[in-house]
Formats: sequence, C-alpha cells, structure tokens
Amino acid sequence: MVLEAVYDERFVTFCYGGRVGMGRHTAIRYLKNTLQNPTWWFTVRFKPHRFEHAHVEKLCFFVERKIKDCVFIDFIKRLFECKVLVIELGGNWLGKGLPQECGLCSILMNVYFDGFDKEIQETRLRENQENRELNTKIVGSSLGSDVFYKPVKVYALRYLDEILVATSGGSKLLAMDLKMKVVKSLELGLSLRVDKLNTAIHSAVSEKIEFLGMELQAVLPSVLHPPMSEKAIRARKKYLRQKEVRAIEFRNARARNRRILGLKIFNHVYKKMKQSDGFKFDFRIENEVREIFKSWADEVVQEFLGSVDECQEWHRSLTAGDFLSLRHIRDQLPPDLVVAYDKFQEQVDKHLNPVKLRKVIEDKERKENQEEEQKYSKGTVEDLTRFCIKVDAPVGLIRKAVRLVAFTNHMGRPRPIDFLIALEDADIIKWYAGIARRWLDFFCCCHNFKVIKTIVSYHLRFSCILTLAEKHESTKREAIKHFSKDLKVYDMNGIDEIHFPTEKEVKMMGDRNLSDPKPVDGVLMLATVRLASDEPPTHCIAHFCDKTTTVFYRVQLLQNSLNVNPLEKEKWVQGMGVIHESLNQKCLPLCTNHIHDFYLGRITFQDIDLCGCRLTDDCCC
Repeated sequence: MVLEAVYDERFVTFCYGGRVGMGRHTAIRYLKNTLQNPTWWFTVRFKPHRFEHAHVEKLCFFVERKIKDCVFIDFIKRLFECKVLVIELGGNWLGKGLPQECGLCSILMNVYFDGFDKEIQETRLRENQENRELNTKIVGSSLGSDVFYKPVKVYALRYLDEILVATSGGSKLLAMDLKMKVVKSLELGLSLRVDKLNTAIHSAVSEKIEFLGMELQAVLPSVLHPPMSEKAIRARKKYLRQKEVRAIEFRNARARNRRILGLKIFNHVYKKMKQSDGFKFDFRIENEVREIFKSWADEVVQEFLGSVDECQEWHRSLTAGDFLSLRHIRDQLPPDLVVAYDKFQEQVDKHLNPVKLRKVIEDKERKENQEEEQKYSKGTVEDLTRFCIKVDAPVGLIRKAVRLVAFTNHMGRPRPIDFLIALEDADIIKWYAGIARRWLDFFCCCHNFKVIKTIVSYHLRFSCILTLAEKHESTKREAIKHFSKDLKVYDMNGIDEIHFPTEKEVKMMGDRNLSDPKPVDGVLMLATVRLASDEPPTHCIAHFCDKTTTVFYRVQLLQNSLNVNPLEKEKWVQGMGVIHESLNQKCLPLCTNHIHDFYLGRITFQDIDLCGCRLTDDCCC
C-alpha cells in the first residue's frame, strides 16, 4: 500500500500490471484505440533468470530515491534474502496467481522498470515531435488534397516483464535503432539478460506477434468489421419485409378491435337513451371518452396521410370535374360559396397532393442513398490508408491444452477425465466451471472469441457430463437428465445452483468490461480432493479468514497426474505456467466458502497462506 500510494501516479501511462484499473484488458484496449497504422514492432524477451543481489541493491536504490526510510529498505532486502520475494524474468508465472509469485512482485517490478519506462517515454515524445508536421519542402507543391500523410510515431506498452515497442510510418531501420536502444538500456542500465535471438523485429501487417498470451496483427478495418455478404443482405431485406407485414397485421388488428369497441360503446349508449331520458352517473366520463376517441382519430388521420396511394385516390376524386373553377359559373354563385370552395381546394392540395408527399419520400430515400455511398467511400478510403489491431486468442495452444488435460480424445470429441472421479459432484462441476469462466473472461476481448465459446459450450460442458456419468456408472443421457445441460446441483437446503456458464450466458458474453483476469493456468493444472480426516479444528489458511470449520483438501498437480515434464516443449503447452511441485500431495485446510472460490478461480494461491498446508502423511485419512 505504501509503494502504491507513492509510485502509482508517477508511473508512465503505458505501464500496466500490478496497478488498480490497469490490467490486461485495459492494455489491450489501449493498443486497439491508440496504436494506429503500425508498420514494425517487436517484443522484448528475457532469458530465464532471477533477481540477484545486484538487482536487489539497485531496486533498493530506486526505492530510496522516493522513500527515505532505512527500516523499510532493510525490510525489502530481508524479504529477498529469506526467499519470500522471488522475481524471475523470462518465466511463465508472473501475473498468473501461481504460488511462486508474491503479491509485492508486481509493484516492485514496476518500480524497477520505472527509469526504463521514462527513457522510452522521452524517446516517443522526441520522435513524435520531430515528425509531427508535414515538411512541405520535401514533399513539394505538386501534391493535391487527396494526399494522406502518415507521420512517424513510436508506441510502447509494458505489462510486468512483457514489453512491446511498435513504430508507425517509419522504416525498418528506425525499428532496429529502437531495438538496439531498448536492449542496451535493459542490459546496461538494469543489468538484465535479454534474449536477443527471440527479440526479433516483425512486420505488423504480414506477421503475428504474441503478447499478453494473445496474438496481435495489423489488419484492414474491413477485416474487423466485414461488409455484409449478398446472402446476408437478402436475409436482412426478407426480415424487414416480414417485419413490415407483421406491423401491418398488428395495425389492422388494432383498427378492427377499435371498431368493434366503438360499435359496442355506441350500441350501449343508444340502448340507454331509448330506455330512459338520459344518463345519470355519479361521476363524469365524457372527457376520458373524448380523449380516447381523439387519439384514435389522430392515429387514423396520420396513417391515412402517410399512404401515397390513398392520398392520390382521394385527391383525384375531390379535384375531378372542377366546374367551379370556370369563370362564368363562379360569377353566378354567391361570393361566400366561392371563397369556401377555394379554401377547401387549398386544403386538399396541401394535405392530399401526392406530388408533394412523393417528393418528401424521394428526398428521404435520396438522403439514405447518399449516406450509404458516403459510408462506403469512407470504408474504402480507410481500407487504403489505415490499419487496425486485431487481437486473436491462440486457438492452436488452447486446443493443445484441451488435448493435454484430456478434455477430448485424439479425434477431438469430449471424453471423461479419470483423476476427477474422486471428487464430489459439485466439486467436479466447479472445477470445470472455474476453467470455463477463466477462459471466457481472459479471451473476451479477442476477435475470434466465438471459438472459445465453442470450446467451453461443447468440449468442456460435455466432458463434465461424461465425467459425472462415468463416476455414477450411467450413460450420458441419464447424466443430462439428472444434472441438465446447465449442470445444476443442489445444496443442503434443496436449492439448485448453477456454477457452469449456461449456453445463453455464453452467447451474451463479449468485450464489455475492463478487468485484469487471471489466466487459466492456476485452475487448469491442479485438482483438490476432499479428505475424511480426524484432525482437530484448524483455522482456514485463506487470508483474513478466522473460520475453524475447515476440511482438508489434497492437491494433485496436472503434470504429476499425466506424467508430463513441463520442460519438454513438444508435450507441454507453450506459455502455460507450472505450479511448483513442492505443493503436490499437500493438504490445505479450507472453509466451505474459500474452497468454493478456489475452485471457481475467484481466489488464487496468492490469497492463501501456504505455510499452513500439511503433508499427506500428517493428515489421518
């Protein structure tokens, strides 16, 4: 809290991670809205190495510039000496909620990189200032008004140890120069080991680049927002016609009902007047009835005046055989009659003349066509002059993870997971629900989010159903009949609970929120089995929890259950973090609420005091 209060307002705008309201989705939104027409970009890759004594001394020196407190500086040093704080660059576990990471790592890393961020900011401002305006001496006076000038700009974004630098409108030499400056500043200024082989410059248009666990590429605006196909246009026109027919049917039905109601009212009034001298009510309803009939009449008139055919028919009937326009006849008629007739003809021409009404309709159609043409021309110009950022989920890696965890077989069809059968029904559903919600929350800002929805709605849902069916030795149909497709479970009071995202909920999900979701690694890689233990009451090891009604849960890690070595890149999923093997077969005393949140991914290992875990042999099962 002290470091956040001191440093949060001092960090640069492109520093994300470890800050309130500055998470992954905010960083992606920053790239989409700010990065315009990228040409070249590169991500800085670090060789796997930890913070050593020299790094800690340099970090404490940076902190001491702002905080003049020797006790606080010594406290940070002791945390590193006792291995409570461990910062490892080039790994795959920073910002993922794994137990290897401490909550202070993010803010301390931002403090360590603050000087580097300031240098990148100065470089950006200098390049943008030098190339801000169009140099007319170089361009010349032969260019017309249709010339599009793209100034050279430099963009940067850093999320913990992931750094992205991009250029817009510049050459590859400029990107190479920026890369050399960045690498030199990191190696000499911060004493970090940069993987120069993997820190390569890529074309933003023709190559994808991996950043924040997603794939970025510069594409045309028509790729992100493609125009409607001919089939879609025909379907839309058909839908509009059907909508118009339904509106006409509804209008006719309303007019018919009004006519029936009006006849009933008049019939009732007529009968009452015949039977007696008049009406005698305790209250007056003339005003209400008058307002109702007035609103009906106004709607009928507006509907009539909006129809060109009916106006034309009445205009022809009222103006045909206009013998009163003859002079010798007008002289023989009374002046009041002639004046009244002229006024009547003016009103007929004003309200029923089809030429004026048709002109208004034609003007409206012409305006709509002009707007469509302007929209088309604007889209064409943008396709020729502008590039946007497309963010995609790494579908290949996600499908590899699905096969690795055995959600599907070699043919891509859902299958049960054997090591989950020991769990209770509710815990099995919560385990699947935690993975599903993590994937949906993490990749909701991606352009190919529909693929993630399909994986969750089909592969994970039916894998969970098959696992429950195998546990109870039943068929898939019987499991669906008992749990339903929404995977409902019942609590002790008989109230149904739904933890897995429903199909309707999945369809409604999209890029609507700015959050910092944790990746699925921490939930995907372990399962916790409830143990029957005779241990005395123990405090829940979740932070700030005083409950003693706990249950022991044994941790089973994925890599041990599958007998897979995470260091083998061919078998393991690239970029997926690994929980430390020291937690395997450990027992965690957790209360009901926190094990529920732990399954669903609402809390991580960073929210648990792992010093309170026990070995399996210490728990009498």
